Amino acid sequence: MIDGKGKGSLVEKQALIHIAVLVAVALVIGVYLIVTTVLISKDGTMYVDYARGLSDKPLETILDTPSPPGYPFLISLSHKICGLFYQEGAIDGWIISAQFASLACKLIATAALYLIGCYLFGAKVSFIGVLILSILPDSAKFGSDALSDWPHLMFLSLGFLFLLLGARQHDKTWLFGLAGVLSGLGYLVRSECGQIVLYGGLWFLFNFIRPTNKIKRYQSLQGLFLILLGFAIIALPYMLFEGYVFPKQGFLKIPKLLGNIGNLDSLPMARGIYMAGFAEKIFGDNTFIPNLCETLMYYFVPGFLIGIYYYFRKLPKTFVQTFFAAAFISMNFLMLFWQVSYRGILSRRHTFTLVAFTIFYVVVGLRVISTWLSNRFSKDNSSTSKSREDWFRLLMVIGVIICLPKLLLPLRIEKQGYREAAMWLRNNTSAEDIVIVPDKRLGFYAERRWVEEFNKDVKVKAQYRVKVIRDGDNESDFNGPVEEKYSVWLNKWKKKKRVVIYKLL
Repeated sequence: MIDGKGKGSLVEKQALIHIAVLVAVALVIGVYLIVTTVLISKDGTMYVDYARGLSDKPLETILDTPSPPGYPFLISLSHKICGLFYQEGAIDGWIISAQFASLACKLIATAALYLIGCYLFGAKVSFIGVLILSILPDSAKFGSDALSDWPHLMFLSLGFLFLLLGARQHDKTWLFGLAGVLSGLGYLVRSECGQIVLYGGLWFLFNFIRPTNKIKRYQSLQGLFLILLGFAIIALPYMLFEGYVFPKQGFLKIPKLLGNIGNLDSLPMARGIYMAGFAEKIFGDNTFIPNLCETLMYYFVPGFLIGIYYYFRKLPKTFVQTFFAAAFISMNFLMLFWQVSYRGILSRRHTFTLVAFTIFYVVVGLRVISTWLSNRFSKDNSSTSKSREDWFRLLMVIGVIICLPKLLLPLRIEKQGYREAAMWLRNNTSAEDIVIVPDKRLGFYAERRWVEEFNKDVKVKAQYRVKVIRDGDNESDFNGPVEEKYSVWLNKWKKKKRVVIYKLL
């Protein structure tokens, strides 16, 4: 098993049992959330449409779409299996395929994250850490939605795992080549996966400058060459095809880069630069600290912060463990800061990668807290192993209880009315009809041509319009006569807004 001290095999019996339990928990939760899903995400509709385009016109679709093709390609593979149970081309089959593609990637990433945690923290901490990750609502729901988060994490965690193995078993430099390939594959899902190459480059640079008896200079050069080669074989063709190093962000245009070598002042940077104060980027709404707290359900935040401090200041570690643990936190924090500084947005999906890889610090922190509670409330201030374990179990049970209500809530149950309205459109309109919608998922699920109502640039003659109306609001804002055809509560529990379908006469 991977650990910081022993030399044992990659996977021992205990590790296999832990992995089996973690994968089983993730699978049960994931299938439940897929079965109960009301709507997939808005981004999910884009990925599904991308996957359908890859099936018909792959090169044209990749060229016309700024998003990387990796996750849509996984959806296409999943659809070949799920398509056995659905009518060819049916949208429901594509949706299920996208969700199961995400879940399958989550199961693989779960095993990889556990092995990474074993190396950096030990088997017990790793097992509990990944278990906590499995019950965090954001983590579970990202893994059952049509989103690229867990596919990205799968390649990132596998690449990071082989990078750790290569750094530990320095005589097996081919592991770095495999890490580079996985980084390249992950780059085709999300460009952030290229960070594996950066970690490898920093590691080799350090060992080249300060070689040891274990790692020679030629081994550092060999490892650097292999990781770069593995990454370039996969990622470089896509970069050249799109013309950008980071195509989705429109960042670092390759022709200009090549034409401005040596002239740093003229290097092309990102489109749409947005700058604000440092405090606003970190503590403002929908930024780093609020996102981190929400993903960790606030309850686990103290353990997370205490765990980071205790790990780096108190626990004994090897240099390899310290280097890669610190490098990952530093690099991801810088990437998040860049995201909010230059792109102006930062969602919980952006911060989730950092949470997934640092969830182990929560366990370390909870252990410290349980020790303090045991000392504080035990007789004569004498703490025992049993007392510390009892307090730790209590803290874990409280965490599970806090997570369960949100965890078990079906995906987007608050928009049930959209799904029902979409089904009405599918069953009561013709395939040629055009629908004006407040949310593109209405047209997506209805399998009808649609235009979002806020898009004033598109001029079409629509046959239907869907509006969300707060109960009691004025409905008469149409340019011509209309006929109400269908109405349903957007959220039948709150009953504050209605989804109304009008036929435009």
